[in-house]
Amino acid sequence: MTAQTDTPAPVTTVYQVTGMSCGHCEGSVSAEISEIAGVSSVKAVASTGEVTVVSEAPLDDEAVRAAVDEAGFELAGRA
Repeated sequence: MTAQTDTPAPVTTVYQVTGMSCGHCEGSVSAEISEIAGVSSVKAVASTGEVTVVSEAPLDDEAVRAAVDEAGFELAGRA
């Protein structure tokens, strides 16, 4: 018999971030967003400005905005 858990499915959200131009930018944005509680992975792509975030539950957009701002960039919204 296997134990079944009620683990919610991960939530994937894609954000648009302006100002990223290199790998260092991607790393800065990823590191800041990774600090938000519940975030399990972040992939930032400077060439498109897209940041894909996987989390346990939907994130507060203002928390994401604050993290992106802390990294020195601007959150344009959801892609």
